[in-house]
Order: sequence, then structure tokens, then C-alpha cells
Amino acid sequence: MTVQLNQDTAALHGMVDHFQRADANVALADCPGATPGSTTFSSPVLRFSGYDFGPFVGVKATVSADAELLSGTAAGSYPLTVTCGGKPYTTTFSVPAAQVSQVPSGAAKAGDGSLAE
Repeated sequence: MTVQLNQDTAALHGMVDHFQRADANVALADCPGATPGSTTFSSPVLRFSGYDFGPFVGVKATVSADAELLSGTAAGSYPLTVTCGGKPYTTTFSVPAAQVSQVPSGAAKAGDGSLAE
């Protein structure tokens, strides 16, 4: 039985159990006999939707769900649990700090001539 957030790909490594702020995130679990309604993901900082039951190509999993970070979640480590056959299985994943999304007032902007001498 395994549970993880995201998966490594041929081109991208280090994605397992790391929330990707600028990308889609997927919770995955290898839960033999996984069925709708009896197999669920939970986390205090993620909302899950779009459950899909496998098997899947390229990843050892029998259930997946889209994972959305709840607004206001701070950087840190958080639990991700899948309930499978009435038993919980948990891993820990990390959430990176949010990137600055607004340019400070008065900051130089590339291409606007503010840096010209």
C-alpha cells in the first residue's frame, strides 16, 4: 500500500511528495480493491476532486484524484492520507513558499526605459 502526491516523470525529478504551485497536482495511491466511496484521500490543506480508479500506465497506483491547495496555506510539511479498506495510510508532502505575485510600486520594469542612462 502506497500513497503519494505527484509522480516523477522522465523529464522532471523530485516531484514526489512536493506540491507544485504552478502546475496540476495529483494524489496517487496503490490500494488493491479501491472502489468509489470506500477509497478517499484527505489532507488538512488540500481539496480533492475527479477521483479516477486504475490501474494507470507508468505509475503504480489504483486510485488518483486532483489535489487543489486551500487558499492561505503556508509553506511547510503536511500529511496526505488515503483510506483504503477502512485503514488509513499516510505520507508527508511539502508545500513551497508562494512566489511574489506583484511587482513592488516604483520598481524598475524591463523594457520601459527606467534603467536607461
